[in-house]
Amino acid sequence: MTGRLRLLTEDQIEEIHSATLEILREPGIAVENPEALRLLSEAGCEVEGETVRIDEELVDECLKKAPSVIDIYTRDGEKRMPVGGDNIYFSPASTALYFIDHETGEIRRARAQDLVNLVRVADALDSIEMLSTAVVPSDVPQEIADLYRLYIVLRNSVKPIITGAFSKQGLIDMIEMLSAVVGGPEELRRRPIAFFDCCPRSPLTWGDLSTQNLLDCAERMVPVEIDPAPNIGASSPVTLAGTLVQMNAELLSGYVISQLKRAGAPVVYGFVPFVFDMRYGTNRIGAVEAMMVACAGAELGKHYGLPTHTVAVSDSKAVDAQSLMETAMGLTLMTLVRVNNISGPGMLMFDNCQSLEKLVIDAEACRMLLRLLRGLRVDEEALAVDVIRRVGHGGHFLGEKHTRLHHLEEVWMPSDVICRLSLDAWRKRGMKTILDRARERVDEILKTHQPKPLPREAEEALEEKLRAVLKRYGIPHPGVG
Repeated sequence: MTGRLRLLTEDQIEEIHSATLEILREPGIAVENPEALRLLSEAGCEVEGETVRIDEELVDECLKKAPSVIDIYTRDGEKRMPVGGDNIYFSPASTALYFIDHETGEIRRARAQDLVNLVRVADALDSIEMLSTAVVPSDVPQEIADLYRLYIVLRNSVKPIITGAFSKQGLIDMIEMLSAVVGGPEELRRRPIAFFDCCPRSPLTWGDLSTQNLLDCAERMVPVEIDPAPNIGASSPVTLAGTLVQMNAELLSGYVISQLKRAGAPVVYGFVPFVFDMRYGTNRIGAVEAMMVACAGAELGKHYGLPTHTVAVSDSKAVDAQSLMETAMGLTLMTLVRVNNISGPGMLMFDNCQSLEKLVIDAEACRMLLRLLRGLRVDEEALAVDVIRRVGHGGHFLGEKHTRLHHLEEVWMPSDVICRLSLDAWRKRGMKTILDRARERVDEILKTHQPKPLPREAEEALEEKLRAVLKRYGIPHPGVG
């Protein structure tokens, strides 16, 4: 396996940690949730109104209680995926409002059918090992938009899910849907199949909704990703080290809250930094500084022995050279740092627009990076001294048994989305661009790929839960999924 990229020295990590503890003591963290304030007060924190000051001893105690590895499972329970250490998993980013229409190329509001198509495409891509509730469908009533996204993913893929709730009740309903699919709350605790995003509000604030979601997940031992999203230069310091200090304070305070609710609650140390562009007044998630903060954040998480998560996304509005450059650079840096969960394939426009074509292109980059991680094999067989002697001067290795035995394990083979034809062959096949080939790949998957269906009992339990929620709100079944 290749070595791990480092942006911070151990001394720099200790400096950031020390500065973080200073911030947790003064000015502390704003917490807008009564239950969390009570837990923090009972744990000995100084609480004044909604301001909480947390001491070093409590932080250390809570970090020791948090698991270093979180086992997540496929919907059918057949695959266990340990999130932590140097394990890496790729997933589409979450919660886009817009979608690039596969037929017309138009950027428009996302619909439920778009999510169905995205999930089915991602289900067919071997390098995309986790899924997300990737869009907010505009044709689904807002009251059920969060849980209906989850419903669509559960029906169309066995892969684990990164998701999030838009309300306190929505989180409870979504956990009940997950329980229905796997056979009950106890089975969900034993074999979790989803993470919930819980995001503090920069700077230094835990809002009521995110905090309650964090508490409710901890109580039920449902895995959580804490994902602060500091806007460098606007909602966090313009210095990258200053942003790391603030982001770390937001994260560690979340760990304290979750572990006070239930010791051992599974939590991922996540981060979604971006940069405020002073020229245009826009947010840039594809900026190299955002990538640097994300990578350094992963080093902090690994220093604490925690699972990590971040995103690699482009600011481009089209599937073009910029979108592929920014995403590929982010994916590469985050892979080399060994972020455990890397979200982003398929996403454009500052984490707000999904594209099926970009998803299949990014999946090829993920496959390439997974090959990179395997590194170079160096042993007697791989050094091939006897083979080199046998072929000698001016020969070739095409007919050698050694080549036949080791070719597929040594040389990564991309799909036809990546062109490796000769110039003449490329011309004869229509001079197609990567975007042309990606469209064809999407068409092929949507036409031929059949996701593993839910077992009848699980499908009936999921539908029963959905009908109960729809009845509560007086909403007819959207009929997509």
